[in-house]
Amino acid sequence: MERKNFLKTVAFASLAPALLLAACKDAGKKEVAGEKKQTYTCSMHPQIVQDKPGTCPICGMNLVPFDKTNKEAALTLGESQIVLANVTTMTVGAAGALSNFKRLNGRLVTDPERTAVISSRVPGRIEVLYVKETGVKVNKGQPLYKIYSEQLASLQQEYLLAVAQVKQFPEDARFRQIEKAARQKLVLYDQSDAQIAQLVQSQKVDPYVTYPATVSGVVSELTATEGQYVAEGGAVMRLEGYNQLWVEADVYPAEASAIHVGQQVKVIVAGWENEPQTMTVQFINPALQSGSQLLQVRGAIPNPDNRWQPGLQANVLLPVKSKGNVLSLPVDAVIRDGKGAHVWVEKARGKFEPRMVSTGMEDFDSVEITDGIKEGDKVVVTGAYLLYSEYILKKGSNPMAGMPGM
Repeated sequence: MERKNFLKTVAFASLAPALLLAACKDAGKKEVAGEKKQTYTCSMHPQIVQDKPGTCPICGMNLVPFDKTNKEAALTLGESQIVLANVTTMTVGAAGALSNFKRLNGRLVTDPERTAVISSRVPGRIEVLYVKETGVKVNKGQPLYKIYSEQLASLQQEYLLAVAQVKQFPEDARFRQIEKAARQKLVLYDQSDAQIAQLVQSQKVDPYVTYPATVSGVVSELTATEGQYVAEGGAVMRLEGYNQLWVEADVYPAEASAIHVGQQVKVIVAGWENEPQTMTVQFINPALQSGSQLLQVRGAIPNPDNRWQPGLQANVLLPVKSKGNVLSLPVDAVIRDGKGAHVWVEKARGKFEPRMVSTGMEDFDSVEITDGIKEGDKVVVTGAYLLYSEYILKKGSNPMAGMPGM
């Protein structure tokens, strides 16, 4: 009996270390299984998920850690985080009215009715250009150029002979007709009554003639230089008036039915958003622009003090029928992506959850919410995009991924 007890004791002593080691291994496995496994995602592409650090295979950004096991569709921020993210909320109040506008892309262009081409009335050689560069403002009556014209000299000599004949034979009707015809030629060559009277008084031919500006404007183009010979009617320079500008806007044919000639619209010039201008639609091009599927509408706006230049971008606001009794939010409160539109609602202090919404009419400041929120909800109006980014970083998924219909 004692021998048997001794053998049992020896056998237990030899098996005890193996049993203890196995127990430790099982406990270690359970401990490892109970640990949370760290996962990583891309802040720009949340569909990229892996269990070790690295870079995003799409954009190359470093992956950031996130809690894959936290499935709560809400985001909790501390007071300091709310302040740093500039998260503010508003309580959705009673329904109000909302007006909508279609924004048409446009631009300011020169009004051709205020453009003048200065051309030579006589053939000859330009002796002096009093304006030698573009961008110079000139006033009506200001000398622009002086030209030497042999043809003008011949016409002046012809007129002096006709005047002498009339003086010598005052009763001859034929000489009076010749004098009248010779004078008319000088008038057609832009000789004024004062210049013709001076010619008769001095009895001296002057082949040089100085031409003044017929209108006020800015020199936009010089087509002749000093010493250059120009033909009769040849262009010397172009003057443009900027006290009134055209607004040309592009519109799709499907939207053209909402516009008509004589309609009053608002124009916003880039850089002067706080000073909208009223424009009357003057023309709707009946044909599509070359190389595009767009029509063009046109109107004119005043340009006080020439503060706007042709080429500036402008937006034409085409009014659409107003709606009343709608719930609306600031435009920045609504986040739009491929999943739809959503807002962030504050359920408790510091606790925000995404809420899918349906939108309706929209203007520059507000957007109509047709479904998803109700009066009394506290909606985030600034910092919504930061909440959206923070949710993706912490949860590793799009906040709309678990919404109905997604």
